[in-house]
Amino acid sequence: MTTETTDGQSLAEQGQHVAQNMAEVFDISGQIWQKFMQAQMSEGGKRQSADPLNTWPVFAELFRTVLDNPKQVADMTIDYWSSQNALWQNSVLKWLGAKEAIDDLKLPHMQKADKRFAHKEWSENALFEYMKQSYLLTSGWIQDSVNSVGEMDPKERKKAAFYTRQFVEALNPANFFALNPEVLEATIDQKGGNLVRGLKMMLEDLERGKGKLIIRQTDMDAFEVGRNIAVSPGTVVWQNSLLQLIQYAPVTEKVHAKPVLFIPPWINKYYVLDLNPKKSMVKWLVDQGYTVFMVSWINPDERQAGETWESYMFDGVSAAIDKVLEETGQKSLNVASYCIGGTLTGTMLAHMGKTGDKRVSSATFFTAQLDFEDAGELQILVDEQTIGVIGEEMEKGFMPANRMASAFNMLRANDLIWGYIVSNYMLGKDPFPFDLLYWNADSTAMPAKVHCYYLEQFYIRNAFAKGEFSLRGVPVTLSDIKVPVYHVATREDHIAPAASVYRGAKEMTKADLRFILSGSGHIAGVVNPPALGKYQFWTNPDMTGAELDNWLEGAEETPGSWWIDWDAWLAKRSGPDVAAREPGAVLGVIEPAPGSYVRARFDAPDTPDHPAAG
Repeated sequence: MTTETTDGQSLAEQGQHVAQNMAEVFDISGQIWQKFMQAQMSEGGKRQSADPLNTWPVFAELFRTVLDNPKQVADMTIDYWSSQNALWQNSVLKWLGAKEAIDDLKLPHMQKADKRFAHKEWSENALFEYMKQSYLLTSGWIQDSVNSVGEMDPKERKKAAFYTRQFVEALNPANFFALNPEVLEATIDQKGGNLVRGLKMMLEDLERGKGKLIIRQTDMDAFEVGRNIAVSPGTVVWQNSLLQLIQYAPVTEKVHAKPVLFIPPWINKYYVLDLNPKKSMVKWLVDQGYTVFMVSWINPDERQAGETWESYMFDGVSAAIDKVLEETGQKSLNVASYCIGGTLTGTMLAHMGKTGDKRVSSATFFTAQLDFEDAGELQILVDEQTIGVIGEEMEKGFMPANRMASAFNMLRANDLIWGYIVSNYMLGKDPFPFDLLYWNADSTAMPAKVHCYYLEQFYIRNAFAKGEFSLRGVPVTLSDIKVPVYHVATREDHIAPAASVYRGAKEMTKADLRFILSGSGHIAGVVNPPALGKYQFWTNPDMTGAELDNWLEGAEETPGSWWIDWDAWLAKRSGPDVAAREPGAVLGVIEPAPGSYVRARFDAPDTPDHPAAG
């Protein structure tokens, strides 16, 4: 007699299917291990730092603080075990059929469950529910202890708390095959097929990262630069070894006389400002009658090893300004800069203010930090030792593209690392196609000298804000910026915290300043077209408040996008209307937008067509 399962297969057929899948799992696992070991062997000659992030001194200080405060630690420990006891008693009652819900317990240190606990078994199965709640209680207690025990230097405390959070998030039971009910259920239902798909995906990601795991966060085949993202019509009108200059085609008969030049960060590609026609800031500005130019930074390799902060400024941005003015016949222009592009722009404007350079008539900053006294969690990853380690590792003169991406992912590890490890590699699910995450994964390398200089001068020394910064021998500081400034911070920014952006804006004492606080975060708060009707922004002309909270007390909230407000501000500083300009009419045409520089990727197989310098 043959017994059939619910899907029509006999038990023997089902067992054979499982065996085939498990054999494939073991085979792919072997390939993954081999690929990983090959990558390690290829780096065998490199000296590895035992503590590249310099965490030992911080945790040594934390352990000393714990030992110096035994009563506080004892009190918190007693609270923890009392809560665990209450949690256990409640769980036993539930196992015995009582209706009390564990979630109704009000326990100290208990964290809220994140979205990886959304599967019903985490709440309906008594064993998994206890496991979840015990983890949330334990992780909350650990983090509360690190954040509150004794007295520590605030910066050291932040660093200890950051790395502790990484530790407890890694220990989340949802991250482990045998402890995740959703993964176990999928494995049973699919007879291990989810593991086969997941491990194939992991192998592909290892190959894409040349032996380093680059976790895919979206369908990497769903998008292509120039085909369905970065599609605003335009022309590359000039280029050098650092950048291509794109001029976008007009859609109105008349345009504002003064053009707008975008200076994006070089740690990401510019097209976050031109993702698709519905989200594109570039398209929206063109529609409003602006002549828009974009700096498209080269994705550097060994040929850019000698570049410096000053060469990015003078040979890069300043040279691009000259070319924009030459193309349009204007004497000055408006600049708009984003993130680290804004930091570079701020130093350039200060130098212009000090030397009497009048080529920029107004400046807009998007989430740009200029005072790095308290620059957020990225600052935790930077000190003298980590800069030394970075310098030793960048033997070819540039930082690999995946290194900075990993740092940004650590800031939101639950969402950007562990969630995808479970979904991709354990559940075998293909990531959802999402243009923003495709852009996020389209990483760029960075010249070693530029990156180390940026970390040392800004994150460590805060030299620009302190008046200890010089360019070509000219000392400059924030008060040297004299052009009208529109400054945008975003309320939920984890990369350029709004409070830090506000402090830098306040120090532009000679600038005619309009400061805006947008809802949402580093990307969504900036890329927020009016048509979407999302979020809000706050305005307050009074910048006398010492901190952002003081400014917010008197701020007016306006629903929707700040772009309309910016357009009104920018139009007043853009001169009279003139006839629309054909891209490249003066400088000539090199190639259609988006150009070749933005297409270069370092997570693709080695190819000889990386854009040449010069």
